[in-house]
Amino acid sequence: MEQNNTVETDIPQRLDRLPWSGWHTRIIVALGTSWLLDGLEVTLVGSLSGILQSGQGLSLTDPQVTAAATTYLAGAVLGALFFGWLTDRLGRRKLFLVTLATYSLATIATAFSHGFLFFAFVRFFTGFGIGGEYAAINSAVDELIPGKVRGTVDLIVNGTFWVGASIGAVATYLLLHAGGNLQHLGWRYAFGIGGVLGAAVLLLRLRVPESPRWLMLRGHEEEANCIVTQIEDAVSNGKRDTLPKPQGDPLKIIVRDHTPWGEIFRNMAGESRSRSILSIVLMVGQSFFFNAVFFTYGLVVKKFFHISDDDLPLHLLPFAIGSFFGPLVLSKLFDKLGRKPMITATYGIASLLLVVALVPFGMGIIGPRGLGILFTAIFFVASSAASAAYLTVSEIFPLEIRAFAIAVFYAIGTLVGGVGAPLLFGFLIRTDSRWAVAGGYAVGAALMLAGSICEWRIGVEAAGQSLENVSKPLQSH
Repeated sequence: MEQNNTVETDIPQRLDRLPWSGWHTRIIVALGTSWLLDGLEVTLVGSLSGILQSGQGLSLTDPQVTAAATTYLAGAVLGALFFGWLTDRLGRRKLFLVTLATYSLATIATAFSHGFLFFAFVRFFTGFGIGGEYAAINSAVDELIPGKVRGTVDLIVNGTFWVGASIGAVATYLLLHAGGNLQHLGWRYAFGIGGVLGAAVLLLRLRVPESPRWLMLRGHEEEANCIVTQIEDAVSNGKRDTLPKPQGDPLKIIVRDHTPWGEIFRNMAGESRSRSILSIVLMVGQSFFFNAVFFTYGLVVKKFFHISDDDLPLHLLPFAIGSFFGPLVLSKLFDKLGRKPMITATYGIASLLLVVALVPFGMGIIGPRGLGILFTAIFFVASSAASAAYLTVSEIFPLEIRAFAIAVFYAIGTLVGGVGAPLLFGFLIRTDSRWAVAGGYAVGAALMLAGSICEWRIGVEAAGQSLENVSKPLQSH
């Protein structure tokens, strides 16, 4: 690689002109499971909190359960930032193998926990791996998928979080209701499920290539062209002359081995300032919303509807199912109608529906079944909004800083929503006041409304466009 050498390439146009194929499906199966694993992980811990506090578990106290959750979030934030920076510097493929291996080993180790300190230690590294997954996977997926279906694919991939949540809810319910030794060891088997699944997916990822877009930045033209040619052969069954012609002018790139920190922050705080503001508002809104509603729902139904720990998974399952089918049904509209109208609508409708739900809850005129139905409808819409936030961040920043940008705004959203919402709702639930909890829901609704307004005012329309058209590479000539 020769520094500052200018290369001309049509790799983005060649990738974007490809029709959907079995090759793309295999790539999505291998990469998209990161969201499924996160959903499984979050639901396992939420559903197993009761057993972990019992003598059959680790005899954890309430503060220790909270501290373990905090270490997981701290790991996710630090992992996202660390691996996000490395993903832009060293490549997508190296990092999505390392991050998944980190998660898998830490989750398997969790099953062998013997006390609070070891449990918190391995929870940190579980989060460290998952946080890195978000940056490495989202950038890799978007750079390999044709632009005309990028929105549909991203939303469905991100929606698989809820497949993992469903698996976690069903698995923990069955294990907690089993008899004999299986019940005693059930929580250990539950964590083992995630680790074994992660190890199996790691084998699939060994066949996923490096992003040709990233390779062209670093001057590896021959390797990038070889990978694209192999993809074209796989998609066309060896008949590349039958593929559509690449559209648009070739891209001229000035080769560099890395992007200086100063240039990264000048772009995010200067040229892309409005995009950074949009990313913060969307990520904070969806993160607070889901942590305020879904991840504290178990505490709410225990306090106000006296639901037992063993039955909590069944109350979370409908939310998870609705949250998966939302992106599955609505995703095509993000490519057909566009990003701006759909993100504006989903954030706004989710906000309105939550306001509708908090009134009967505050008045005490709705039971757990009715509240569950309302929240399932809310999540059907809100999960598409949340997935679109990740899609937005991945699309609107230059190729050189894509993974790091995802990491930065994921970290901000997680710190505000993942830490702020549980702390706030822990306090509100202890007041024994339905209206106090409803007030917390109102904060979540207000943040989602802010996301809707922000998207309407300064959103970036990226539907059907090449990533390089949405955000020009910093190294473009």
